[in-house]
Amino acid sequence: MTRERPNWKGSPVWSGLPYPLGASYDGQGTNFALFSEVAERVDLVLVDEDGTQNTIALPDVDGFVWHCYLPGVGPGTRYGYRVHGPWAPAVGHRCNPAKLLLDPYTRAVDGQVDNHASLFERGQGRADPGDSAGHTMLGVVTDPYFDWGDDRPPRRRYAESVIYEAHVRGLSRTHPDVPPELRGTYAGLAHPAVVEHLKSLGVTAVELMPVHQFVHDGVLQDRGLANYWGYNTIGFFAPHNGYAALGTRGQQVTEFKAMVKTLHAAGLEVILDVVYNHTAEGNEQGPSLSFRGIDNASYYRLVDGDWQHYYDTTGTGNSLLMRHPYVLQLIMDSLRYWVTEMHVDGFRFDLAATLARQFHEV
Repeated sequence: MTRERPNWKGSPVWSGLPYPLGASYDGQGTNFALFSEVAERVDLVLVDEDGTQNTIALPDVDGFVWHCYLPGVGPGTRYGYRVHGPWAPAVGHRCNPAKLLLDPYTRAVDGQVDNHASLFERGQGRADPGDSAGHTMLGVVTDPYFDWGDDRPPRRRYAESVIYEAHVRGLSRTHPDVPPELRGTYAGLAHPAVVEHLKSLGVTAVELMPVHQFVHDGVLQDRGLANYWGYNTIGFFAPHNGYAALGTRGQQVTEFKAMVKTLHAAGLEVILDVVYNHTAEGNEQGPSLSFRGIDNASYYRLVDGDWQHYYDTTGTGNSLLMRHPYVLQLIMDSLRYWVTEMHVDGFRFDLAATLARQFHEV
């Protein structure tokens, strides 16, 4: 069920600001801002507990950023976007308002992708009319406040560093001293038994395999399997909700921060394995979850002269278009966010050479 709202809870929809991108809560309401150079109209969709969709056409656009401010909308609110614009794969455009899309800048994600047929564009001649709502992830408005106390980065000298590569789920999944409800989670990794184990090894830094929100590949879902490693990112600002013990309405952000704070208190640095070279949407046969439907030609490298196909330097179906200023900004904003807001200490870049392949002979 969808109902159009010219206002929000009896109040006018305010213009808001084009920056920062994403959903930004200020204590009184939330500013929503989404980049799309190709969009002709953008609808913000707030999703109630019963699945009811409250649709608000974003009233303003500045520099290709569509935005509004909604008083009274706060943490825990779930949302997505529908982008109206050209469906013309031959020239690289794949806008389809039937697809409910994830905000690339969302700080938290609720739900999973279930590989439903409505997520895919089965033909190139016309946009698929199937509504993907209920089969895809939703963004969540988060509260930026967290009591970091006197948290400080350990700042170990490189010559003294002993880096331990770990998987959030795998590290504590079968640990007998970790409570069952915490095993395989951020809270489980921060449990005293795990921290003491790491310290006993002489470790100075924990390098976490991908914790950005990722998608379980369709081919795995069809076989009743899941993506364990996590190199299939869809949300570069959101901690993966499958590793949260406390909930997925923003609690995963608090839980991740608490984990970092605990590890820092033990003298352990936190390094993230990050995957900025591609997204979980794959090639033209993949699902339309976020970037593809928002502005396909801006976010992805397309084959010159054959723009319905994706240039693939990673073996995953697509490659992000690093030379586009908003894509470069996305990556830089993501890195800054994880350092300034999540207090991580460093990064390991997956397939880093592919990020520069458009500019250098690599």
